[in-house]
Amino acid sequence: MDKTMSGWINGLIGVLIFSGSLPATRVAVADFDPVFLTTARAAIAGILALGLLLAFRQKRPERGDLISLAVVALSVVVGFPLLTALALKHVTSAHSIVFIGLLPLATAIFGVLRGGERPRLAFWLFSCLGSALVAGFAMTHGFDASPLGDLLMLAAIIICGLGYAEGAALSRRLGGWQVISWALVLALPIMAALTFGTMPASLAQTGGPAWFGLGYVSLFSMLIGFVFWYRGLAQGGIAAVGQLQLLQPFFGLLLASMLLNEAVSWQMVAISAAVALCVAGAKHFAR
Repeated sequence: MDKTMSGWINGLIGVLIFSGSLPATRVAVADFDPVFLTTARAAIAGILALGLLLAFRQKRPERGDLISLAVVALSVVVGFPLLTALALKHVTSAHSIVFIGLLPLATAIFGVLRGGERPRLAFWLFSCLGSALVAGFAMTHGFDASPLGDLLMLAAIIICGLGYAEGAALSRRLGGWQVISWALVLALPIMAALTFGTMPASLAQTGGPAWFGLGYVSLFSMLIGFVFWYRGLAQGGIAAVGQLQLLQPFFGLLLASMLLNEAVSWQMVAISAAVALCVAGAKHFAR
């Protein structure tokens, strides 16, 4: 298997894992404060990441890598989880699909700015078309209007695109799981302190679904997903593999169908096929 194909496979696994993030966050914020949820998921993942780094005796990153690691920590460890948790207090998970459809574009743009990539014009056409299809599908399925929620989600997408591109560029030197692990460890002291500072006075009324949501976003969304995602972006190209995120909303809907017995419409199947073609086109013209 060549490096590019390996990158796309790793990227797809990462997207599948991330597909459950927003639904799990939506469930968790029903009982947890968004700030506590953000700090707790980062602290839990940070402790696990520290254990991995110590177990595999990873050498410390060089001083020149600390700024990039700080960018990753501020964006994907703190910024995106906090902004989406706050947004999901005002909008539904379905509404957030509109903004997730813009994430591949944000990742590709920052891939150019931070990763030094130069995709061809045709790539941008396929990328924009895929984003428009996802956003159009989401809007036709209805959502509750909330300007504050929209602004929070837009900010989350921009900062997430930066974190994806910065982490992927750094992964070429440090490795995918090492980047997210060091970023989590870098944020751990602050996140742990804030977790205890924002912890509810009582957790007795917290339901099982909220605990499950916290567990999912801590283990899978915050750590395991990034192991595959950063490796995929580094191997297959930030802009190209980033287009796989166009499929994330549909994977999320498929999970809802499987777990919640929600119907999958023919429109979803048709749009999914069209988006898959856009992903294939973007992959072909990415370099």
